Amino acid sequence: MGHASAALPVIDLASPDIAAATKSVRQALVDYGFFYVINHGIDDALMKSVYAESSSFFQQPMEEKMALRKNSSHRGYIPPDFEGFEADAGGKGDLLECFHIGSGVDGDSKNHVNQWPPAERFPYWKETMKSYYQCAMGTSKRILSLIALSLDLDAEFFKPDGSETILRPIHYSGRAIESKHGSDHGANAHTDYGMLTLLSTDGTPGLQICRDKDGRPQLWEDVHHIDGALVVNIGDLLERWTNNVYRSTLHRVLMVGKERYSVAFFVWPSPDTMVTCIESCCSEANPPRYPPIRSDEYLEQRLTSTYKYK
Repeated sequence: MGHASAALPVIDLASPDIAAATKSVRQALVDYGFFYVINHGIDDALMKSVYAESSSFFQQPMEEKMALRKNSSHRGYIPPDFEGFEADAGGKGDLLECFHIGSGVDGDSKNHVNQWPPAERFPYWKETMKSYYQCAMGTSKRILSLIALSLDLDAEFFKPDGSETILRPIHYSGRAIESKHGSDHGANAHTDYGMLTLLSTDGTPGLQICRDKDGRPQLWEDVHHIDGALVVNIGDLLERWTNNVYRSTLHRVLMVGKERYSVAFFVWPSPDTMVTCIESCCSEANPPRYPPIRSDEYLEQRLTSTYKYK
C-alpha cells in the first residue's frame, strides 16, 4: 500500500520478567499507543469459534440482522454507515457492520440488556461470545496490571469489573467507499474513547495508525498481522488519565478489496471510577490538563456525540 510499517513492540504476557514487560509497555504507550501481545491466554479454538459464529450471523439477510438492531443500551446489531462520521471525509460513515455485547454475560443484573440471535438458528452464539468475553477480560486485566505498574501504581489500580466493557465482532464488506480523498475506508480515522482495546483480526490487512494526530499531512503506518498475537491500544480515557503522557492514537481501516472480519474488545473502568490525573503523570512543570470526571459520565458524553447523527 506504499505506507511505512509500524514497528510495534511485542509484549509476551507469559514472560516472568515483569520489570522488562512493564518497561516495554511504557515505551510502547509513549511512542505508539499500540502494541502486540503474545501468549495472551485466549485459546485458538475459541477464537476460531468466535469468527465462525460472527461470519454466520453477518451473512444473514439484512432484515434478520435488523431484528436485533442496537437498543438504548447500545447492545445489538449496528448496520453499515452508522458510526465514525469524519468531517473531512464528506460526512460518510464506515462500511462496517458490527454487533455489541456488553457486561452481564456472566449473569449480573445487566444481563437483560444484551440481545442474542435466536438460539434455534445460532445454538452456540451466546455461549461462544460469553466465553470470549470472559477470556478477553482476563487478558485485559493482565495488560492493565502492566500498565498500572508502568505508571508507578498498584497492579490492581485499573478495575474493569462491572463496567460497560463491550465485545464487538466486526465485518467489513470489502466494497469501496467514495470519499473526496479517494481513499477506501472501511473505518474512518478515529481514536477509541475508552481505557483499553484488544483487537483480533482474520489476517486481512488494512489497519493503519497515525502517530501524530495533529501533523499535516498525516503520516499513516501499516499494522501488520502477527499470527497468534492480539493488537492492543489505549483510548482517550487513559490518555486523559495519564495527562497525555500515554497516547490514544488515531487509526483507521483501509479496504483492500477483500472482506474482513475482526473482533474488538473495548475495556472500561468501573462506572463510578473517578478519573483524576495519575500522580506520576503530573508535576509543577506539567500540571493536570483535565478536571476529574467520573468514568460513566465520560462514557455518556462520548456515546452521545458518536451517535448524534441518528
